Amino acid sequence: MTSIIKVNTIQDVGGNNLLISNGSGSITTNNIGGQNTPAFRVGRDSEQAISNSSHTVITFNSEQFDTDNAYDTSNGRFTVPSGKAGKYFFYGHFRFQANGIFDTAIEIHKNGSQIVHIEFGANGNYPSCQASYIADLAVGDYIQLTAYQTSGSTKNLTGSINYTAFGGYKLIGA
Repeated sequence: MTSIIKVNTIQDVGGNNLLISNGSGSITTNNIGGQNTPAFRVGRDSEQAISNSSHTVITFNSEQFDTDNAYDTSNGRFTVPSGKAGKYFFYGHFRFQANGIFDTAIEIHKNGSQIVHIEFGANGNYPSCQASYIADLAVGDYIQLTAYQTSGSTKNLTGSINYTAFGGYKLIGA
């Protein structure tokens, strides 16, 4: 014997929609832990100067997407919104608009303290770095990326989301 239940919406006791079907087989989930949000990807739409031998916060000023408005383009911070604590995956990369032999480094910071440090010895055109990390975050924790270089003078990061970007999303099932 086969049983069939037909509904187009499943709600919790508070009347919040958890699952919605359009009647054609497409299902939308809300608030049941099935979405990797908040999620964001930001980049630079112009160059940013990085001083010699100084870890400088990269202020990504161009949002490709930001599902929960959790990234602040004025200070370069992704901040965990209310009710969204958990494990997050972050990635970032940058490229200098320069030539030469100098070291570069990228850091991921949590609440202003370094949690990842990746170095790269550059020899040639457009030195670059990249990093990724999984962090366990509480509401209000924030993540930033920094750039570092040892050229002896100020160098600019390339102003393009293809070369200088930062992103992340909440993991589900972790």
